[in-house]
Amino acid sequence: MGTLDSRIAIVTGAGGGVGRGIATALAREGASVAIVDINFEGAKETAAQLVALGAEALAIECDIRESSQVDAAVASVVERFGGVNILVNNANAGRSQVPFEEITDDDLELTFRTGPMASIYFMRAAFPYLKQGYGRVINLRSGAEMIPLSGMGAYIAGKGAIAGLTRIAAREWGAYGITVNAIAPAVMTEAAKRYFDANPHKLAEVSQGKAIARTGDAEADAGRAVVFLAGPDASYITGTTVSVDGGSGFFM
Repeated sequence: MGTLDSRIAIVTGAGGGVGRGIATALAREGASVAIVDINFEGAKETAAQLVALGAEALAIECDIRESSQVDAAVASVVERFGGVNILVNNANAGRSQVPFEEITDDDLELTFRTGPMASIYFMRAAFPYLKQGYGRVINLRSGAEMIPLSGMGAYIAGKGAIAGLTRIAAREWGAYGITVNAIAPAVMTEAAKRYFDANPHKLAEVSQGKAIARTGDAEADAGRAVVFLAGPDASYITGTTVSVDGGSGFFM
């Protein structure tokens, strides 16, 4: 028996990285999981791994920048599983190593359309199902909002917007019994590795500030935090951010 038996979850950007870890953690607790990713091969690989664990899984190819594709993805989940209980907005794209004065319109469009705009698209499409008795939304933030990382201006702006929409939705949707929270994980993703490879002094700065001196794990740390917020023990927690960062005050 898992804490999420019979629950239906959508995880965006779960074709790899943190999203895959989150999807795996949810599946281990009994949830049926839809893996939504523009990388369909990665999504299918994640789905196959979850099925091997004994979970129900569905891979969906989706460009989350397009609201029509988001609507279709949610409809596919409802058709397959019968509803949506848990929505995890993990996917977000952005270009790093960009000096502030060189941020382009394309940079802004990419990070906002894959971040806050896509999160709103999914929340809007899933709302009719989330309000049917058990609704949980978990968005992904970044502590780079608090500890500025040079070259990440567009990305940080997008993550800051996600913080705001999380609080607003929590306020409005509490009347329907839907909780809306965020996590801010310090996990060494491929994107983070590329950034720190180019800025080794930043990695040393972050590592020195940690209370728990290890790298966060996508499933065991970020994934388990999502499981908690998606589960019955978090029914009175909403509008907040859980920092999964080893006590560093920094989230990736």
